Amino acid sequence: DRMWHFAVSVFLVELYGNSLLLTAVYGLVVAGSVLLLGALIGDWVDKNSRLKVAQTSLIVQNASVILCGIILMIIFLFKTQLLTLYHGWLLTMCYILVITIANIANLASTATAITIQRDWIVVVAGEDRSKLADMNATIRRIDQLTNILAPMAVGQIMTFGSPMIGCGFISGWNLMSMCVEYLLLWKVYQKTPTLALKSAKVEESELKQLNVTKEGDMKPAEGVQLIVEKDVTGFEPQQEKEVGCAARIAEPFITFRDGWVAYYNQPVFLAGMGLAFLYMTVLGFDCITTGYAYTQGLSGSVLSLLMGASAVTGIMGTVAFTWLRRKCGLIRTGLISGVAQFACLILCVISVFMPGSPMDLTVSPFADISARLFENEPLPTIASPEPEMILATGMPNLINGSTTPANSDPEMSPEPVPLISVSLLFAGVIAARVGLWSFDLTVTQLLQENVVESERGIINGVQNSMNYLLDLLHFIMVILAPNPEAFGLLVLISVSFVAMGHIMYFRFAQKTLGKQLFVCRTPDPKTAPDSSPPGNTSTV
Repeated sequence: DRMWHFAVSVFLVELYGNSLLLTAVYGLVVAGSVLLLGALIGDWVDKNSRLKVAQTSLIVQNASVILCGIILMIIFLFKTQLLTLYHGWLLTMCYILVITIANIANLASTATAITIQRDWIVVVAGEDRSKLADMNATIRRIDQLTNILAPMAVGQIMTFGSPMIGCGFISGWNLMSMCVEYLLLWKVYQKTPTLALKSAKVEESELKQLNVTKEGDMKPAEGVQLIVEKDVTGFEPQQEKEVGCAARIAEPFITFRDGWVAYYNQPVFLAGMGLAFLYMTVLGFDCITTGYAYTQGLSGSVLSLLMGASAVTGIMGTVAFTWLRRKCGLIRTGLISGVAQFACLILCVISVFMPGSPMDLTVSPFADISARLFENEPLPTIASPEPEMILATGMPNLINGSTTPANSDPEMSPEPVPLISVSLLFAGVIAARVGLWSFDLTVTQLLQENVVESERGIINGVQNSMNYLLDLLHFIMVILAPNPEAFGLLVLISVSFVAMGHIMYFRFAQKTLGKQLFVCRTPDPKTAPDSSPPGNTSTV
């Protein structure tokens, strides 16, 4: 998954030339799909057994990546022939097919993340909050460790081999890893009997029925009995609904509405919104930032090393999370993490105004998109970059995966100048990962502790939708202004949204802790039963 996340943006830049437009379209499609289907995916997770959800999402995700890698190999091999067939429309259809399949893989990955990281882990941890925090941090460390090794491997292959070899390697690796992941999930499922018990209960219940039963606070034993009783009487209304076709058509829309209403009514709503606002940024190692770095002349090998460095700081963030939580409590940990992240992002703001920054306010941010849409220019090829993409600062252009200076005279493109801005940019992005991942773990555990078990899937599905809604806005920004000269403006907008997100979290912390917000003390080691009142489960 990490290999594919890193490589897909580089593949799209390689295919479309020296422009971020295709990578932005891919991000737009992915964000829009999760935005619309996040609640439905979460509801599907709630209604089906845990093992079935994990197995299905795992197979769909890996199969989609394998198929997408095969198609990309074909495109790289026969791009010249595809470009000449049907005036290039066949190549365009291949682009659409790649983005569609990659989007299916991302939706399956979303389902996997919800069921494993938001549901399985809570059941395995039981009622021990400290154990839950340690498991959250451990899972994130594993994720960041793979974020170091996977991009490094595929980056070296693409740099010293070719993009086609990289596609083949990723496809083969996903085929092998799918079998290993499947066996590991089965082993965890067998060792944790409570996972099987939960599956039988959720399979036969619906979100509406569970909302009706939550009229009062229930102990865990009472909750099981009431849900079983509700299941016995709950089949008749389902059978009545099956009679009408209109009811079945309207059910996804009703689920979508109920999920968003339930999310809005959560006590941690502002904290979730604060996390979502952090997605409105180009200051992360997504396809936009890696694509921008690629246009600045950084090779796939250098990018993989930078992503590995960001993963190291991410691991440091998980360590900081567990330490701060023990010392200051969960809510204050998020507040401290937010301040640390914002302080590091100041370096990114400074980089915009440093020598070597491609930002040029005299160039219209919409020049690239208007040229493609309104001047009927053909799709660019890798071998013939457009004149307007050649910058006076000597920014390199991509030719068959390598970089060549924009000017014919090497003396006209001094190398030390662009390194100042790019270095500060990535220094700020990498350093900010400490606060980012600590804050992310804080909000993740707040959702785990404060959302009842029966709504865990759909609430986290809506949270993913909120994340991708803000992610969608940042991809729209890049689509409207894809040229590198406008990237500096995107950086400033991104930092502003990060600040607003942390202000929302500060408001949540202030409402929850009141005057004790700035009184840092060690929290009491309390436990949180699954069906305890949502408003009283946060650790102070």
